[in-house]
Amino acid sequence: MFDADQIKQLKQLIGDQVEAGREVLDKLVEQTRAIRPEVRVIKPRAATSVALMASDGGNNKVAFNPFYLQVVRVVDSNGKELCLEAVSPISDITALSRRQFHEDGSPQTALGRMMHGLGVQRLQDLSPMMSGSSPSWVQVFRDLCEWATLYDLICYRDYAVDTLIVRDGLLRSKIFHGELFVKMGELMYEAIEQTRRRDRRKVWLVGLAKKTQVLEYYRLAISLSGVFDNGAACFAKVPTEMLDEVYLWDEYTRDIEDDSTGEKPKFNFGSMYFVRFGPHSGDPIWTVDVMSRQDREAQAIFGYLQADAVAGFPIPLYPNCIQQADSFSRVADLDMDIVEDQLVDAVRDQVGEEKAPVIDALRLASDVAARRYE
Repeated sequence: MFDADQIKQLKQLIGDQVEAGREVLDKLVEQTRAIRPEVRVIKPRAATSVALMASDGGNNKVAFNPFYLQVVRVVDSNGKELCLEAVSPISDITALSRRQFHEDGSPQTALGRMMHGLGVQRLQDLSPMMSGSSPSWVQVFRDLCEWATLYDLICYRDYAVDTLIVRDGLLRSKIFHGELFVKMGELMYEAIEQTRRRDRRKVWLVGLAKKTQVLEYYRLAISLSGVFDNGAACFAKVPTEMLDEVYLWDEYTRDIEDDSTGEKPKFNFGSMYFVRFGPHSGDPIWTVDVMSRQDREAQAIFGYLQADAVAGFPIPLYPNCIQQADSFSRVADLDMDIVEDQLVDAVRDQVGEEKAPVIDALRLASDVAARRYE
């Protein structure tokens, strides 16, 4: 523990550092105050007039070292399963690519349909991170499956009512090869427009993140400037200056319609907003991406989303549809026990009957240890 003299010294050192950074804080507060004229009050809309749907893939890992599985299960907020896969770092990525298509080459899965739409046949061509050189590719595959189910929801599903589709996360990604991510966004917007013309139904797409670098960096400045202290649910578009202050990649921050010089956006098809769904200054602020080409409809989108967020549980003032999708996507309790047992049984079969008792002993020992410290 620090003694009294050390605490005094530490207090002085910390105070000096904060004083040195005061100029930076003042700059951030000044930048934040520039948002004030752009803050808009959210006009609530009847939730019964629009269906809200979210998709989410839980981070479901199962390990019996050295064997490790990533169970990819993506569901919507109604509990409907949209994707189910199980991969490990030693999986054959080429075989996994073939599994997304029928023998005649037609798409078999949501991921296969997205790959077909983007004109690629191999996962390695879809994402440079799917080379297999790092075991982290299994996490990338999970993210690709989430994007694929989102693509499937928009491009291959009919809607009886106007629908707001919500992604758990921003409409930005660095895992796609070249400009494929932006191309995917364009294909989804074309499908949305086709639905509007053919069925006279509106479909909106947003992505909402619990935490982002830009919000964490400006959180104190937002509170000090009081730009959202208006006693109502509200939103404001994040200025380009703020994004440039935090993010290094222009391709990640620039809007797809930005025709200025420099690198064209490759990792983004969203317009970023700060949104507070509650009326009080202490209510949480979230970062939300509205599909760039639907930017003009932000007021309607946030009106529907706010009605859902008010009913959010257990996270207050956070869209309930995302929380429902997250709950359904988790492989937990009995389901997780079943998956773990299947993995251990598969290892048991591989080592043969002679060594099977060794596997049984290891499983029993791990179970006892786990229960002892629960």
